[in-house]
Amino acid sequence: MTDRLALIRDLTNANGISGFEDEVVDVVKKYASRDLDLRVDPMRNVYLSLKGNTGRRPMVMIDSHSDEIGFMVQTITGNGLIKFIAIGGWQGSNVPAHKVRIRNSRGEYVYGITTSKPPHFMSAAEKNAAPDIDNLYIDIGATSREEVVDVFGIEVANPVIPDVEFSINEKNGIMCAKAFDNRIGCACEVALMNQLASENLKVDVVGAVSTQEEVGLRGAGVTSNVIKPDLAIVFEGTPADDVYTDKYSCQAGLKKGPQVRHRDGSMITHPGFLAYARFVAKKAGIAFQDAVRTGGGTNAGAIHLAHHGVPTVVIGVPARYIHSHYGYCAFEDYENAIKWAYEIVKSLDVSTIKSL
Repeated sequence: MTDRLALIRDLTNANGISGFEDEVVDVVKKYASRDLDLRVDPMRNVYLSLKGNTGRRPMVMIDSHSDEIGFMVQTITGNGLIKFIAIGGWQGSNVPAHKVRIRNSRGEYVYGITTSKPPHFMSAAEKNAAPDIDNLYIDIGATSREEVVDVFGIEVANPVIPDVEFSINEKNGIMCAKAFDNRIGCACEVALMNQLASENLKVDVVGAVSTQEEVGLRGAGVTSNVIKPDLAIVFEGTPADDVYTDKYSCQAGLKKGPQVRHRDGSMITHPGFLAYARFVAKKAGIAFQDAVRTGGGTNAGAIHLAHHGVPTVVIGVPARYIHSHYGYCAFEDYENAIKWAYEIVKSLDVSTIKSL
């Protein structure tokens, strides 16, 4: 297994819903080059700085977010079921009848199943109704509240994560994992910063692996105001649409290259920087996809409003079925996203940035 594939494996296997990203931080620390300056702030945002930064050149920010969607324990019933709430955007129909991991207050993982009533006990109305998270529980096989608390050590506010392990199909290079949104972006950022560490650049570069994107772009609100960038590139695991659309409508297909967003619910992309990014990709022979999104958002929504206003582009790696337990992602799209960002950063200088 290559180092980059191992990086993706370890990042996606790490458990880290919004506010509980410590395992992801540990993986970033493990794989980040020793030629980078690394620090972690109280919010668990990770900063990766090039040692060649001077403080006198334009500042380029590279961003990805470390958190994944999941759940949190809300209450525990008398018969040993665990009531939970969603952390991040879940569709109710994707939640029942899946395995999950609960990190108890001792730091141990307890495995459970999100409840689903057997059809034998369902009324006709229940069978036709869409599942509602408010009516679901987690069952760890206990028979009382006391067993859940005293034996398994589960308490209110413990984080809950889908129980999924990374795999790759060697025949076609398609990876399967949880949390491609946005651990694939984290893997892009770490690999890019490691590559840039040995380059002689004309700009300063700081990477931020930021927390709590799924609950309101909170970490990026901090990191962007700490770094004060003049330009920013955001890596994201972007929702693939190739199984829902024809070839002319598709804007995020696997193995069709990374995606650049012209617009989503959080940002209209700076046209000058967008045009430059597309020019660089074409010059380097990197296939890419253009997207106009009606909704959704990324950390770019916070970053482009920070400091004095920051031209920002989002480079997305298409991932099928994000915001569910499992996703598919193409390794070649990941590699091309890194290459694209590398070519952009390597080409930047003061005059280029001023011309955008």
